[in-house]
Amino acid sequence: MDISTLIGLLAGIILIGWGIMMDASLGMFWNLPSVFIVLGGTFAATFVNYPLPRVLGVAKVVKNAFSTRLMDPSEVIELLVRFAEKARREGLLALEDEADRLDEMFLRKGIQLVVDGTDPALVRDILETELAFLEDRHKGGQGMFETMGTLSPAFGMIGTLIGLIAMLKNLQNPDAIGPGMAVALLTTFYGALLANLVFLPIAGKLKVKSAEEILLKEVMIEGILSIQAGDNPRIVEEKLKAFLAPQLRQMVRTRRAGAPSVTEPESAEAELHG
Repeated sequence: MDISTLIGLLAGIILIGWGIMMDASLGMFWNLPSVFIVLGGTFAATFVNYPLPRVLGVAKVVKNAFSTRLMDPSEVIELLVRFAEKARREGLLALEDEADRLDEMFLRKGIQLVVDGTDPALVRDILETELAFLEDRHKGGQGMFETMGTLSPAFGMIGTLIGLIAMLKNLQNPDAIGPGMAVALLTTFYGALLANLVFLPIAGKLKVKSAEEILLKEVMIEGILSIQAGDNPRIVEEKLKAFLAPQLRQMVRTRRAGAPSVTEPESAEAELHG
């Protein structure tokens, strides 16, 4: 789980609630009609704006904001360098079994294309096309939350107008002024809170995660093509480290320094029978 997303949401809720309780009570900031106006209006407009399957898949999109399912870049580079070493020593066909054991589908597809003898230009074209569609899908999820972040303050203002109309219509009844003013102010509060604490931050987190995943897959593409070209494993490593920030390059160097040589047995069982 991406703990920073959870920490941010909980910290925001706790601090705002604490700030409210310092001068008032939380009960004063609860109004069910305001919730219906803001949340109901936001989700209804989102259904109008997006196709039904995409809206129903919003739970999966939210899960991406809380998950850390990406491989570590240094781990990916180490894996690709190991593949390059094995390919130079045993040939590209030796990578077929390695590809079958991969959980990362994008990397598995690339290695299988190389093993099948696909032309390098076609390999790049296939993988970059898949990457482009992946980026488009990610932008769709980000755009949905950006839309909700835009809509919720707007429905907050609509609730404010509704509350003011109700208040002005019943000026002769002092008992109706308070509830009308509560709806008027609380809908604006709810809309701003949801937009700036939930919807827009989630859209931002999805954008960051998308950029990280795209960078990781660009590293994979370059590594796969370098393996297919028969590049020296050390050149492959240096080429792939160019994608990373300096501190991440140091992590790759550390992992490689601690990794066993590929000429050594790859498992405890091999050591027993070697």
